[in-house]
Amino acid sequence: MIEALIRASLHNRILIVALAVGLILFGIRSLQSLSVDAFPDVTNVQVQIASESSGRSPEEVERFITVPLEIAMTGLPGLTEMRSLNKNGLSLITLVFTDDTDVYFARQLVMERLIEVSHKMPAGVNPILGPVSTGLGEVYQYTLERQDDGQRALTPEELMRRRETQDWVVRPLLRGIAGVAEINSQGGYNKQYQVLINPDRMSHYHVTLDEVFNALTRNNANSGGGVLPHYAEQYLIRGVGLIRDVGDIGNIVLKEEHSVPIHMHDVAEVKIGHEVRVGAVIKNGYTESVGGIVMMLRGGNAKELVSRIKQRVQEINDKNMLPEDLKIVPYYDRSELVDGALHTVTKVLLEGIALVVITLLLFLGDIRSSLIVVSTLIVTPLVTFIVMNQLGISANLMSLGGLAIAIGLIVDGSVVVVENAFSFLTERKGGSTSRVKVVMAAAQEVATPVLFGVGIIILVFLPLMTLEGMEGKMFAPLAYTIAIALLISLVLSLTLTPVLCSFMLQGQHEKEHDTPIIAFIKKPYIKLLDLSLKNSKRVVLLAALLFVGALALLPFLGSAFIPEMKEGSIVPAINRAPNISLQEGINMEMAAMRMVMEVPGVSLAVTNIGRGESPADPQSQNESTPIVSLKPRDQWPKGWTQDQIADAIRDKLSNNLPGIQVVMAQPISDRVDEMLTGVRSDLAVKVFGDDLELLKTTANDIAKVAGSIQGAQDIRVERLTGQQYLSIVVNREATARHGINASDIHDVIETAIGGKIATEIYEGERRFSAAVRLPENFRDSIEAIDAILLTSAN
Repeated sequence: MIEALIRASLHNRILIVALAVGLILFGIRSLQSLSVDAFPDVTNVQVQIASESSGRSPEEVERFITVPLEIAMTGLPGLTEMRSLNKNGLSLITLVFTDDTDVYFARQLVMERLIEVSHKMPAGVNPILGPVSTGLGEVYQYTLERQDDGQRALTPEELMRRRETQDWVVRPLLRGIAGVAEINSQGGYNKQYQVLINPDRMSHYHVTLDEVFNALTRNNANSGGGVLPHYAEQYLIRGVGLIRDVGDIGNIVLKEEHSVPIHMHDVAEVKIGHEVRVGAVIKNGYTESVGGIVMMLRGGNAKELVSRIKQRVQEINDKNMLPEDLKIVPYYDRSELVDGALHTVTKVLLEGIALVVITLLLFLGDIRSSLIVVSTLIVTPLVTFIVMNQLGISANLMSLGGLAIAIGLIVDGSVVVVENAFSFLTERKGGSTSRVKVVMAAAQEVATPVLFGVGIIILVFLPLMTLEGMEGKMFAPLAYTIAIALLISLVLSLTLTPVLCSFMLQGQHEKEHDTPIIAFIKKPYIKLLDLSLKNSKRVVLLAALLFVGALALLPFLGSAFIPEMKEGSIVPAINRAPNISLQEGINMEMAAMRMVMEVPGVSLAVTNIGRGESPADPQSQNESTPIVSLKPRDQWPKGWTQDQIADAIRDKLSNNLPGIQVVMAQPISDRVDEMLTGVRSDLAVKVFGDDLELLKTTANDIAKVAGSIQGAQDIRVERLTGQQYLSIVVNREATARHGINASDIHDVIETAIGGKIATEIYEGERRFSAAVRLPENFRDSIEAIDAILLTSAN
């Protein structure tokens, strides 16, 4: 079969050359369309279910929301793991499926189960699915700024307007870009129409809380009355009653007493305010800001997507499409990391090719022979890119690194064929046999050794191809790329190489002799060989001793799953006491970012405290994940590395902010760790049980043991306790005497204290919630809440 392949190639030489040229062109095209990222996406196939229920404690969230959803999701095809996270007002369930499961099929299965269990959810709770993204999904992060912002702190009014611009202008513009899964808006204040009811005036006018809430709900609607025929025409009948502004809300009639209407503005202050905040964005420690995170679809091309985003952002900024002269200013751009990684690998790849070419020239000693071998070095990588495109293997550090490793191996088969053909042509110089037949005989003679030699190298990487889970996703691209490149080089060495030899090789006129460099190396080698053969036992003993010595050194070598990649940005995650208020957390974060900016080598520090708009973002108000961007390396202190800058940030924060936990990470590694295990750490130990206090004690004991392990750093125990509660327990006997139900008290808690959304106000295409609530001075202390009046049935 091998001989037939060689014979067919030499009988169709023009066709083989044409095919090679075509493969080069298609390879260049495939290289341009190849999916590019920094490194392989190791995130498993997962679907997240997020449910918001404002005001509920984690225990209630678990009982009323998480448990019914978990029961409904059991038994899904391909489901391998289910974990949940319950926080104040938020339930987040992560379903992990087998790698063979299509993510969209998994989402369809989950959605069907959600429909079945929807009737068991508490009123107002609507579970949604998280975005179709992965741990590498956060490719672009930005803030909205004006050129004249300077170093001043933005006012709440400015933050509210910028958040409105982000939600209703920037987000739709960027979400329409192909490959974008979601835009997670963060920071600022969400605009809200607020009806702040005065309890004293309500009592004076004998108006109840329910009457105010229901009046606001019912008086914001349009209606349809069918069709009115009118001669040869007809009219569509519609009633227009949507609320347009604050004045319309104030003019809503609550009731009538003695022919005098009582309006909403008689018992409440109607104004524009903001929703209860769950997070904030802080820039460089001097101001709050508003921004967003662009999430990439699973399997997307990070470099191509970021390029499209940057083009759209430039268009938006150049055409002044945002109000108030706002501009989109990025503070994290994945393309910088991707370009840096590709530059490193490409540089190594080109250096490897150059070294191989120089080596071939020196050792083969013939320009034509070297050019034939170099042709294999050109065609093989390009054809490899074609196959990678078809198999869905992205160009990243691992896959391109595999290609760099294979550069020296790619030419092995061609070198053997060319050298043997050159030898045959020299020996039969001047003979009657045609050059094609001589080359055919030379290629057929070494074809089997070449096949076995390259095949054995491919088999060496076979175990890496069989790895599963995260290891398989990380190392399989490397093994596949090497195997593909070697297989292609094997085919080329038996087809294209003999054809080029038949066109280009001439052989030597005189007897073949060694090249100068071979002759220089050969002379001492022959002496060493003779010496070794005369002392064979000593040579074997020396080799055995070296082998044993190498084995003895193994325990002293460091070990790691993969070398840590320096992303050029640092994430000093900060964890505070669970019961800290958002405002106090913001104040502490401001101070922390000012400290970070004092560290040499830091250029920018933007932090997200709490969570953004997406409920799939589970970060609490006591947690923050700053992204610290570094200056170019030539502006770092002399001799400093990224690790030293990270250590300086850690020391600065730990020594000046008591009671916090600091964990140093990087943007991608931090996100990948969270997606894979639910914990933002390289290694997590999970303890299961029913007794929370016992779990906490056990976790602290484990942390002490882990702290004694060499190399362990940034050890922390998840703060599951410490959140304080103000519990209002219903005394059913007392309420029965006054004719009050528990539901009446719950309505007061949810509406008057928490602020319950009654309806939505439309401003063109934009919509904002309208909530009923007590003024702050009636609910800002335990005494004020205790003094709230309840309305009995009579």
